[in-house]
Amino acid sequence: MKYVYRAQKNSKRQSYPVLILFFALLFGFTILNFFWPKRQISELENRMLAQMPKLEWSSLLDGSWTSDFSEYLQDQVAFRDTWIDLQSDVKALAFQNVEQNGILLGSDHWLFTKLFGTPSTAQLDKNTNAVAEFAQKYPGRVTFLLAPSASVIYPEELPVGAPMVDENALLDQVFETVSASADVIDMRQVYPEHKEEYLYYRTDHHWTTHGAYLAYEQFCALKGLTPFDPSAEQAVEVPDFYGTHYSATRFWNAEPDTITYYSLDNPMTIYQLTGEASFEPVETVQLMDPDKLETQDKYGAFLHGNNGYSVIEGDGEGSILVVKDSYGNCFVPYLTKNYAKIGVVDFRDFHYGLDTTIEKEGYDQILILYNFQTFMSDRDVINLIRPSTLQ
Repeated sequence: MKYVYRAQKNSKRQSYPVLILFFALLFGFTILNFFWPKRQISELENRMLAQMPKLEWSSLLDGSWTSDFSEYLQDQVAFRDTWIDLQSDVKALAFQNVEQNGILLGSDHWLFTKLFGTPSTAQLDKNTNAVAEFAQKYPGRVTFLLAPSASVIYPEELPVGAPMVDENALLDQVFETVSASADVIDMRQVYPEHKEEYLYYRTDHHWTTHGAYLAYEQFCALKGLTPFDPSAEQAVEVPDFYGTHYSATRFWNAEPDTITYYSLDNPMTIYQLTGEASFEPVETVQLMDPDKLETQDKYGAFLHGNNGYSVIEGDGEGSILVVKDSYGNCFVPYLTKNYAKIGVVDFRDFHYGLDTTIEKEGYDQILILYNFQTFMSDRDVINLIRPSTLQ
């Protein structure tokens, strides 16, 4: 009995160092978290991070403070970026995971947005009809460019059996509806001939500057315009671009992209909306934001991001209004070759219809430019047919 008792006692003594180490790590990490610098934004994830919630009785009683505090702890944990990288690496290597946060890991380092196989098309139908109805009001003046997803052009790079929506069928329906009242540009007829070229970023959801240029060439051919000549301008390459797909997954074997842009001197004035067709200038800048090129969100350098309303001074004749999502940001600079005035509208920060703006600013042409993934779900596109409040 003494032997058994001594053995148990010795076993307990041997466990003390493990317990001490455990509590030392636990309290040490807690103290480290307390003093760890707090961040407003995660550049790698390209999003705002949760901050310490304000302590109020109402939030304590309804449980919202506890939820917000938990989110704060997760967002501000020490070595957060390292933990996320480690989690992604384990999933990809140990479990052969090919999907994370709605992003698919394809072949040859491709990252694709997962478009589910049976989505609701209600919003897509609304947006399509809005474009068609808007074009009917401006006969001969509206062009619609809907860029396909990279997965449509490179289906062979998708993971085997990926449950993707039949984007080709949906694009066919959209173009059939809109073509009755507007000129349409369908890049599925052009891109397959250029598949070996750099059309889309592999770590991001955008097309490249070259992919945008091929679409711009189609626009010029449709309008009888002489295209911008890239060889006549200074091209600048910015390496080590990790886009939104990488930020969402942090896949271990992702390869960085390279952003190319052209150094153009055309000034762009960014406006603040003060009402319908009422604008106040905020600042006049160059087309590229050099500060953004030093951050994780390098694509945000084009047109200084997504502003509600901007006007660019071009070198051509006439005027055009571009209604766009972020795909338009690297496309619009090419239009400086062809137009004297380029207006740019992004409905994320432009909460009015366009009729009064078109009339007041005297735009000759209108280009509606979106990518399919945005267009199928964007609830702001219907602002195209929003009635004026000034009548």
